Amino acid sequence: MKFDKPVIGGPCWTELGTSDLERAKGFYTELFGWRPETDPRQEAGGYTVAHVGDAAVAALTPLYQESQPVAWNVSFAVTDADDAARRVEEAGGTVILGPMDVFDVGRFAVALDPTGAAFQLWQARAFPGAGLFNSPGTLGWVELATRDTDRARDFYTTVFGWSVNASEWYTQWGIDGEDFGGMADMGDRFPPDVPPHWLPYFAVDDVDATAQIAQQADGIIVMPPTSVPDGPRIAVLRDPQGAAFGVYKAGEEG
Repeated sequence: MKFDKPVIGGPCWTELGTSDLERAKGFYTELFGWRPETDPRQEAGGYTVAHVGDAAVAALTPLYQESQPVAWNVSFAVTDADDAARRVEEAGGTVILGPMDVFDVGRFAVALDPTGAAFQLWQARAFPGAGLFNSPGTLGWVELATRDTDRARDFYTTVFGWSVNASEWYTQWGIDGEDFGGMADMGDRFPPDVPPHWLPYFAVDDVDATAQIAQQADGIIVMPPTSVPDGPRIAVLRDPQGAAFGVYKAGEEG
């Protein structure tokens, strides 16, 4: 991701819905050095914002509904959540929650794309989104895993106007050519019961060390540290409650 602040149409925030908020806070604090602060208001429902330094970088929340999976969610910035929700439905997606106001900080909606991947729309008011990107412990890339890449490409370019940089094996999403994420075909690499999903990648100083720390803290290494040709070193991990996420180190080889 080449942006250093939220950009309309791009990923602006990521939040974890977890079955064990306290354990998740401990795990990610150990992994990324986060400083979590839980909103004390009862109506906030335990919403916890993680900080790197003074910058808000992600959120951790309890599960608010029985049907809600333990998972990381990605939010995309929009100027008007209601208008964006209409575009989602017109393009074949489904709005499953909202649009609704969140105190005075913004307006949001939760949607499914036509292939089944969940994502969120965020119309900023007092809170624009993450205050830091691409630094250790912060969001730096988002990746869609889907079983219908053609339909997903049509949907997201229609809803958000993203640019597409496609190769034989991978598609990169961008805004005016500035890439911020990608899309991978799930194919037979995922069990049939794993739904399409968005996966956040967090920047780290050392992918291998981070994977080892995660494993020692009862996490799971889903994809071991791997160097992408002419690209970053990456790994995919799963926290103790089962939420998957990626980590990366830009430009590292070997």
